[in-house]
Amino acid sequence: MSGDDLPLLIDAARAAGALALHYQDRGYDIREKPGQGPVTDADMAVDALLRDTLSKARPDYGWLSEESTDDPARLLAPRLFVVDPIDGTRAFIKKRPLYAVSLAVVEGGRPVAGVVFNPATGELFDAAAGQGARLNGDAIRVSDRDAIDGARLVGPADMFRSRFWPTPWPTIDISPSSSIAYALCQVAGGLSHGSVSLTGKSDWDIAAADLIVREAGGIASTHEGEGFVYNRPSTRHRNVISAGPRLHRALLTKLSEFNPPPDVARAMMG
Repeated sequence: MSGDDLPLLIDAARAAGALALHYQDRGYDIREKPGQGPVTDADMAVDALLRDTLSKARPDYGWLSEESTDDPARLLAPRLFVVDPIDGTRAFIKKRPLYAVSLAVVEGGRPVAGVVFNPATGELFDAAAGQGARLNGDAIRVSDRDAIDGARLVGPADMFRSRFWPTPWPTIDISPSSSIAYALCQVAGGLSHGSVSLTGKSDWDIAAADLIVREAGGIASTHEGEGFVYNRPSTRHRNVISAGPRLHRALLTKLSEFNPPPDVARAMMG
């Protein structure tokens, strides 16, 4: 049952967060993954801790993690862990509190339990299917806002200000995002009204936060309104937009105006 997995994920996320903070204090090496950005000793150590902890507790579950070699056997697993040891490694390196540990259990292509923990701020978001979403144990809900004008949105400022919008965005309060999982959870908790990211994502980036947003009454989808299916041969998704239902509709309408050249569109939105 998803509820049985949730305490396991919460304990594992807290232990992983403590290890990440330990590495920030003691130092670590950084290297570049070709075409993917930086990875640190901390990412790898947290991944190893999580795999050891979670796989020992649920040896029959599959495993998918950003920092582990993909094993196609996961496709046959009735349930699997989907893990991002440190989502937002660039923020972690800069000691900016915009990174998170993201853990999900996926069954039948959908997340059924999820935890996103920001060790820098102590915020722990969690959800199990049909049981609502919480922040540090308290129930959370997305905003019921419907208007973009004046909204607090998480996303890259240069995207909102791109010359490829036929009409500019209305006045909005833009917050940066290094961790898409944390950005979606800010929406789930009503801390932001919505989030917009038009670049590709992977299962481990969004599985846990997708569930948390949904259980908080919100929607996470592509710019065309498509939902996400997890644990397929390809782990990639085109992009992710999240908000409460009314603002989500308004954002999709606005995004339909976006008119970049085909090469830019392919690079950004698949």
